[in-house]
Amino acid sequence: MKAAYERDGYVFPLEAVTPQRAAEYRAMFESVEAANAGDATISRILKGSPGIVLPFIGEISRRPAVIEPVRTILGDDLLVIGANFFIKEPTTPAFVSWHQDLTYWGYDDALEVTAWVALSPATSHSGCMRFIPRSHRSEIVEHRDTFEESNLLSRGQMLTVEVDEADAVDVTLQPGEMSLHHGRLFHASHPNASADRRIGLAIRYVAPSMRQVNGLTPSAHLVAGEDRYGHFRLLEPPTGVLTPADIENALQAISVQERIGYEGAADRGRRIT
Repeated sequence: MKAAYERDGYVFPLEAVTPQRAAEYRAMFESVEAANAGDATISRILKGSPGIVLPFIGEISRRPAVIEPVRTILGDDLLVIGANFFIKEPTTPAFVSWHQDLTYWGYDDALEVTAWVALSPATSHSGCMRFIPRSHRSEIVEHRDTFEESNLLSRGQMLTVEVDEADAVDVTLQPGEMSLHHGRLFHASHPNASADRRIGLAIRYVAPSMRQVNGLTPSAHLVAGEDRYGHFRLLEPPTGVLTPADIENALQAISVQERIGYEGAADRGRRIT
């Protein structure tokens, strides 16, 4: 597994949870989502930092089937710096442009792995991710901001270099399966043409040695080993679903995320994350 990841910049499919458990996690999220549909603050948190307020996300991020493949890549000490749902509603134009994750994250290294866990079918028809093999060997290349409404990325950022779609690999996953990809890998996804929501949970793991170059201190959860560096504000696992203390922590984390992610953007603040 590690050899394939190092060669191509990704690996899939790996079983993260059973299909039944994936359905249960989806139901948990959609229940919270529906119950808070009219609350702008909670909607902001569910988009920006749901892992700080929903205990089941921490449960997923610590599952042996999820965390052990990541440890073989990054080592025994792991932080989760964020976990975000990427949701495409049925037959809508939402898409993700070609980009590299680490472009606007502000870190001094690339010791990061994203575990993307499917909670609904991710197929070519529903707009699964697409990877360009071995593109992680590039450094961060130039991107431009579009702030296009249908683009799920925070700044609508996209590569300025040309990508040959014929080289792309469709990352098809069934509920409960996951992919791992490198923070410099070129990736994108098309709109969801299916009749079901396409729901994926992207969990961002880093080695604790990673540091923000601008001196800010992002929030993180320690999920394996120990943190010997102190570059992050370590949070305890959520104490319940949307508790006041966790909501406060989430809003603080999102504020720092926005300062980092929108640095230098002419249209800063238009998107949440």
